[in-house]
Amino acid sequence: MGTGNGRQGGGAALIGNACILIATIFWGVNVSFTKALIPEWMTADGIIVVRLVGGCLLMWLASLFLKCRPIARHDWQRLLLGGAVGLFLFIYLFVTSLRYGNPIDISIIMTLPPVFVILIGVVFLKQRPSLLEYLGVAVSMAGAVIVIVAGGAGKNGSDNLLGDLLAVASTLCYAFYLVILVKQTQTYRPVNMLRWVFLFAAVPALFLIPGMDKEAILRTSEAAPWLEIGFILLCPTFIAYFLVQPAIKKIGSELVSLYQYLLPVFATLSAVIMGLDRLKWIQVVAMAVIVGGMVLTNAGKRRRVRSVAQPRDGSAKG
Repeated sequence: MGTGNGRQGGGAALIGNACILIATIFWGVNVSFTKALIPEWMTADGIIVVRLVGGCLLMWLASLFLKCRPIARHDWQRLLLGGAVGLFLFIYLFVTSLRYGNPIDISIIMTLPPVFVILIGVVFLKQRPSLLEYLGVAVSMAGAVIVIVAGGAGKNGSDNLLGDLLAVASTLCYAFYLVILVKQTQTYRPVNMLRWVFLFAAVPALFLIPGMDKEAILRTSEAAPWLEIGFILLCPTFIAYFLVQPAIKKIGSELVSLYQYLLPVFATLSAVIMGLDRLKWIQVVAMAVIVGGMVLTNAGKRRRVRSVAQPRDGSAKG
């Protein structure tokens, strides 16, 4: 009996890790594919429309085959803000950042949302992180500064600097998305919530449609750009969201969150293989600093949660 349970637990952990690993690979390769399409085959606005409008259509199509519960009245405002502000601005700024910046720098900056989640909690939700968490945030921000300063001082520095700053803004928007929809994410099934979030994000994206008939990709018979935009729409925009939920259920949100540190690894590998960028030692240093900062932050959070969970008089509960 014990052996069977062990196998079941090991199997669940294997499935959970496989789900979030595949999703992380999708997100990492997405950085390089998006950079490869801009500006030769598509404009940034064109890719934004494909991701948000196309993603919306896929979410609603998937909802036809899954049972979806009605959305509570008090949740509509958060879904609207999460879609129209959080998701739309996140995708818009992220794709636009790749128009100017290099994919490796952008992927390193994309590990910052947990830092901004903590800062949003401090400023707006009056949360009080531990000193170790503050230290971790400071270290991670220092890593981001290394990326921005090094990128601004390199070749085409003004463009790289703008791209890095836009990427930082996009991570802030994604952190806002995570904070404002944290309860709804736990309440509703992924497709049930995401179909509305994507709908609210697709509405402002509709204003970017005029001029899309001039996209270069529409006048080529080459397969590569079509495969790249197809991957961007299907894998990181659609499938990845359905892989995160089972991963959290099987291995926990903390372990799932650690996989985001692999995003720059897969983005770097794909960018180097595709000849889009070269890995520089300063990028490795920045990556290590950011990861080190988030390790400190996670350690401080776990310590704070344990101290809050313990009875104040030190007695054990039976």
